[in-house]
Amino acid sequence: MAPRSPWPDKVIALLRAGNPAAAIAQIKVAPSVRELKALEKALASAQFAGKWKDVDVAITENLQALAAPRLHRSP
Repeated sequence: MAPRSPWPDKVIALLRAGNPAAAIAQIKVAPSVRELKALEKALASAQFAGKWKDVDVAITENLQALAAPRLHRSP
């Protein structure tokens, strides 16, 4: 079993500290889809889901961006 990533907890800590702008910046550079999904679960369990619309939008947009196939330009 893969070890649990500390990244979602760090983003939750930023939100608890009242810094949604820093949380959004971290979401935009999320390591993978797995971490973003873990963040969604952590937000729901901490009852933060829906509290910050910008954070929810950033998660949704980055999930779509990371899940989409990459465009490739041949040399």
